[in-house]
Amino acid sequence: MKKFYISALVSPLLFVAPSFALAETTTVTTAKAAGQPANTPAGREEVFSTGVAKGRDRLDSATSTSALREKDIEVLGGRSLGDLLRNLPGIRTESSTGDGSSAYTIRGLPLASGGSKYMQLQEDGLPVLEFGDFFNGAVDIYIRADLNLAAVESIRGGSSSTFASNSPAGVINLISKTGDVAGGTVQVMTGLGYDMKRVDFEYGAPINDSWRFHIGGFYRVGEGPRRVGFDAFKGGQLKFNLTRQFSNGYVRLSGKYLDDRSPHYLPGPVRITGTNDNPVYGSFNTYDVRRDSMLSGHLGNLVTLDADNKPSVLPLSQGMNALVKSIGLESQFEVRGWTITQRGRYADVQGGTTRNLVANIYSGGALPASLGGGVGTYSYATGPNAGKVITNLGALNGNGLIVATSLNRIESRSLNNFINDLRATRAYDVGNGELTVTGGVYKSLQDYTSDYLYSNHIQDVADDGGSGLINYTNAAGVPQTQNGYLGFNRSGSTAFFRRSYDLRYNITAPYGSLNYRFGKVAIGGSIRHDGGRVRGQLFGADLGGGRIGIKPVDFNGDGVISVAESKTAFTPYDRPAPVHYNYGYVSYSVGVNYRVAEPFAVFARYSRGARAGADKLLFSNKVSATDGSLVNKADGYDIVKQFEAGLKYRVRDITLNITGFKADTEDTNVQAGAITTDRTYKAYGVEAEGTYRHGPFSLRGGVTYTHAELVNDKLNAAVAGKVPRRQPDFIYQVSPQFELRQVTIGANITGQTNSWVQDNNLMKMPGYTLVGAFAQYRPTERLQLMLNAENLFDKVAFIEITTPSVPTNGIGLGRAVNGRTVSLSARMNF
Repeated sequence: MKKFYISALVSPLLFVAPSFALAETTTVTTAKAAGQPANTPAGREEVFSTGVAKGRDRLDSATSTSALREKDIEVLGGRSLGDLLRNLPGIRTESSTGDGSSAYTIRGLPLASGGSKYMQLQEDGLPVLEFGDFFNGAVDIYIRADLNLAAVESIRGGSSSTFASNSPAGVINLISKTGDVAGGTVQVMTGLGYDMKRVDFEYGAPINDSWRFHIGGFYRVGEGPRRVGFDAFKGGQLKFNLTRQFSNGYVRLSGKYLDDRSPHYLPGPVRITGTNDNPVYGSFNTYDVRRDSMLSGHLGNLVTLDADNKPSVLPLSQGMNALVKSIGLESQFEVRGWTITQRGRYADVQGGTTRNLVANIYSGGALPASLGGGVGTYSYATGPNAGKVITNLGALNGNGLIVATSLNRIESRSLNNFINDLRATRAYDVGNGELTVTGGVYKSLQDYTSDYLYSNHIQDVADDGGSGLINYTNAAGVPQTQNGYLGFNRSGSTAFFRRSYDLRYNITAPYGSLNYRFGKVAIGGSIRHDGGRVRGQLFGADLGGGRIGIKPVDFNGDGVISVAESKTAFTPYDRPAPVHYNYGYVSYSVGVNYRVAEPFAVFARYSRGARAGADKLLFSNKVSATDGSLVNKADGYDIVKQFEAGLKYRVRDITLNITGFKADTEDTNVQAGAITTDRTYKAYGVEAEGTYRHGPFSLRGGVTYTHAELVNDKLNAAVAGKVPRRQPDFIYQVSPQFELRQVTIGANITGQTNSWVQDNNLMKMPGYTLVGAFAQYRPTERLQLMLNAENLFDKVAFIEITTPSVPTNGIGLGRAVNGRTVSLSARMNF
């Protein structure tokens, strides 16, 4: 299969020999633009190339676009990709899970589960994964931002529906440096007050008039911003590219090796008191929602059956881990007036996430009958107190909390993909204007081979990564746990969620566009047809039909099956369910742009796009467990219809973009288990962004207002007319900066207003404003020292509250952003 992928990667180049030549217009221009300030002077084209037919000045394009250039990225100081991307207007990120599995959405489109459903994350113009929201396999696990990054471009709505698959909301493209100018950087960073060490490097240069290269990467290790008691972050990345420039064209070979891990932070205990109208949120004694986690080195490793149904011990430290090996080939040439652009990449992708999912939190003095109801003996199973009897559950660790959790591993054995985009563009003089014609074909082959492995246990709630597992013996003297494990399944006595997926997605998407520009007016339209073939098999007790999934397994080898060992989930490979369906949909986008004057333009656009359902349709009544077909053809994808109109203004020291938008969206999704949402949404609002520069002072910022509504849900009529959970009215970001010859100081302020914690709209989650700050000192031309602080004022800011209303016992479940983290870095340029 890999040989086929590599052959497919190389074969399109046979159509464009180097003897035909064209200047490397789009990529080189974009790379050079990485060094331009945000306030490009009037008269200088600010070229944007992501999600459009042809790179052009943004004032001449009927699209909503934004970019972060290299200097912006350097000072924003985001600890993760999600932290960085929240600085783009209109984009909402929930990024307190760690370095990956953040949730992303744009302009009020639904966010029912993690990852990026309607928005495509790309590297150098191609998706990292075809679907950005695989369950616990979100796309940002497999991508890193480092010194290789020249720019981040984003397009929201508009032609993203027709120039990329599965991306009706928009595209975010991470663009790599390509060695246009000789030079490099080495940077070392250390956390101050938290454990993190990191080194980055990059270097690129022309080799001669025809060749240039760039190489770079990073390595890091440390416990991270939350106290877990082990090195939760470890690994790094290496990327390179080599470009052969012809007199009128180029060919570029690129590669990436990513081997990295980071923790997966999930919701933990939150104190919730007050009333639904006026809730009060806080931390429990010895558990700080900003710094602690239910992960702990005292939990030991995950004991379960592996994907082959064999007893196994999987390291807790794996966390979210990614192993990516990719190779890409890109070229651009002119053939008889046509610009032929070819991008292809094969990626060998594997990894997954090991996480501690809290199922229930109990007051130790009020345990349910399933945990003895407080009658029996409790003792520590792991940690420094292993074997010690717990005499007073109600006073345990000063908070008296006992947590039932599912320690699990979602193993993505193969997310391998081959993705190729071949397009041709030509401009014709027609009448008094210019007609630009574009046609192309997109091909994507995406594997999804994944196993869900679960066990469950009970543990206490402690600070500093000190939580340990707890054993329980009932009043009759019969142990109900084994080394803290209640069972080697997800919960109870069933095999719920013990699953295996073995699937292939094959997508072919021809597309085309016409754009006619005459005088100050440009009118354009584009169309795309996505055709998908989905083939494979599913395994799991969740499929029903008499399938089983529980058996006893003697994990400790003592010849006796304990109560916990009797509840062992396995994957029933002898009872597969086929997946065998096709889908197809048409996307289109039409827009008009009027360049009123050199610094000012207005535009309007209507678009219809869609997103294929991928794994969220499986293990549900949407796909037949008998023959693998779609029960209803329309369930293979969710449609998004959008209208937007706005204005763009740019002079030497000021830019301003304002866009009004309206979207109607379908969403078939999961929140836990099988299908739990089958909805339509509507949203409208306004987004604005701008920059200002005066002498040494500069300011960039944006604000988005969104009014969103759940129109209906086939599975839950009660939510009709409600506001979607965690959807604020306003999100905003602002970055002031003051720069002198040797010193630069600045801040990065992000925030949002309050929102409903759940779709029932009973209780609200408070809004927040987070301040990051930085100071740079350049003692010499080539040396720079930087102090960077995230959440400078150590605010408690909640990203997610799972509990739908104020609980009577005050015990809730939620997730907050990390507390204050300060880092010191030294950078040497050469």
